Amino acid sequence: MTALEIQFHGVRGSMASPGIDTALVGGNTSCVEIRAGKDRIVLDAGTGLRALGDRMLRERDTARKTTILLSHVHWDHIQGIPFFTPIYMPGTEIDVISGPNGFMPLEQVLRTQMAPPFFPVAFDDLASRVRATDVRPNARFEVGDVSVTVAKLNHPDPVYGYRLDWNGYSIVYATDTEHYSCVDPALCNLARGADVLIYDSQYTPEEYRGEAGPARVGWGHSTFTAATDLARASEVGRLVLFHHDPSRADGAVADIERRAQALFAGTVAAREQMTLTVGQVAEDGATALSRLPARAEAA
Repeated sequence: MTALEIQFHGVRGSMASPGIDTALVGGNTSCVEIRAGKDRIVLDAGTGLRALGDRMLRERDTARKTTILLSHVHWDHIQGIPFFTPIYMPGTEIDVISGPNGFMPLEQVLRTQMAPPFFPVAFDDLASRVRATDVRPNARFEVGDVSVTVAKLNHPDPVYGYRLDWNGYSIVYATDTEHYSCVDPALCNLARGADVLIYDSQYTPEEYRGEAGPARVGWGHSTFTAATDLARASEVGRLVLFHHDPSRADGAVADIERRAQALFAGTVAAREQMTLTVGQVAEDGATALSRLPARAEAA
């Protein structure tokens, strides 16, 4: 593969929301698959992780190493782990990585999630090799050929954003973060010049201010207008609105997408099975990558 490929397996926030009103956008919670050459990185392990695992099993791809980067360990971001088929397959290696949550090591989180009476299969009974690693805020490390940068974001419990750089291309994942009265300088620095910015856009400005129900100030999530402000300030190529409110029907997501596009033309709302491709081999057959705008496709 000579391009970064992004596929969305879960795009909702807070809780899964299946139903006829959410079928087009999808009702699974956060899970984004990144393919960079031979490396697979999964951003968050919400309920969308189950579908990814099932696809890997069908493709007989379970023996490959998978790295999961968790933004944080709230339930909607880890619920898919016990239902991720590869963890039950011998020979599979899975690295789960996150910043400190302030309460317990990441391995203890995973063990607790899969302990009685919450789940019938214990963590120690998994057939795969699962490694949990805590990394410090602002850490930089490598996952295969991908360089990963970590940044602490703004949420009631600690949450982390990630920048993935590979062969001159870059993706930034920043969900479950609340904007400030100005563009967050740390997040703007993380996203500077990225090809794709995936950003928490759970609320409309009206909802955030409390014009429709209770004010959402302090709830740890952002708006599509804050997303477009960040996208312009950090000069990203494409903005992906993410972590849709579980009560947001398909038509309402499309309306937010249109409003955001009027503010930042390179905006798209995340939908399940949507694929973004960044970069491709030059048409003359040369091996060098040419920088092209991210391309969105419905799978």
